[in-house]
Amino acid sequence: MTDTRPNTCDYRRLFLENIPLLDVRAPIEYDKGAFPKSTNSPLLNDEERAQIGTCYKRKGHDAAVELGHQLVAGETRDERTQSWIEFTQQHPAGYIYCFRGGERSHMVQSWLKEGGVDYPLITGGYKALRNWLLDYLEDSIDQCRFIILGGKTGTGKTRLLTRSPDHIDLEGLANHSGSSFGRRVGGQPTQIGFENNLAINLLKLRDQGINTFLLEDESKLIGRCCLPPTLKAKMDTAPILLLEEDLETRVQITFEEYISQNLKENIALHGEEKGFGLFSEELLASIDRIRKRLGGVRHQEYRSIMEEALEQQQNGEEPSRHKDWIAALLRDYYDPMYEYQLEQKQDRIVATGNQQQLAEEFLLSGALSSLTPAY
Repeated sequence: MTDTRPNTCDYRRLFLENIPLLDVRAPIEYDKGAFPKSTNSPLLNDEERAQIGTCYKRKGHDAAVELGHQLVAGETRDERTQSWIEFTQQHPAGYIYCFRGGERSHMVQSWLKEGGVDYPLITGGYKALRNWLLDYLEDSIDQCRFIILGGKTGTGKTRLLTRSPDHIDLEGLANHSGSSFGRRVGGQPTQIGFENNLAINLLKLRDQGINTFLLEDESKLIGRCCLPPTLKAKMDTAPILLLEEDLETRVQITFEEYISQNLKENIALHGEEKGFGLFSEELLASIDRIRKRLGGVRHQEYRSIMEEALEQQQNGEEPSRHKDWIAALLRDYYDPMYEYQLEQKQDRIVATGNQQQLAEEFLLSGALSSLTPAY
């Protein structure tokens, strides 16, 4: 294979064009944070990396390099080199990177060349890519405008949000719905992964000329993912579109998203029996997480209804009891909290309406960018 492409520091293009990336860091490094189009095929596994780190501290650079050559030799080296060659064959437009674009990526590049593959690397490695994204994220937050989509739990804010071409789905990026019941199948990304994906999302939308974005009203934490403080501060002063729906509609939306969809996703991933078991466990754990705030009596009442509903589902019956605890929880727990919060935001509300009204007047008409705070 002949590849005459030079090494690159065009980080913007890498992310805009979804260029495949060969991440040769150790798995422990990759798991802490990575990029969406990266594949981990390490030069050193976690144990080898730890041994070399210890050697470096005790005996210095040259001894650590020598140990590395001893640990990754013979069949081990051949196997790893073959996995890199296969990556280059599958992704001829890709690039290699390690943490700083130093010895590991250069070594992989050299071994590939010995195998007949000339493949470029990313100057500065992961650290340079990560810093570029962080700088871009902060610059974008400073330069862009944000409109907030607010509304009580169950109004279907995410459904409406995703109908707008100018939206950023923070909950989607965090893989969490933002409440005690918000955990989703697959778990959440790391904080670094969340920030990377947010920056890349902004980059791609801004490249299309979009600079006013619709965001769902969020607290500073979406599950365990924390919003950048500068973004949260700007959201807290942004104009609000307030989505309103009646309780019956909200109960139905909540049932569809938190019961039907969650169960479907669990079964798709784990199979019928295990999927239902995991779904049931998480639902009961969710109500238990807010036991103190509900109070013991109310918690036990809602939990008992939930258990009845799960039994209905398991027996193949219509799980109507789910809607009973959902209605009670919305009306008596979530609504009072949101109404209190909303009192502090009244001067920022620029329009109210249901799904259809807000979609037609603002989201589908291109009128978002013209909105300004009511004060």
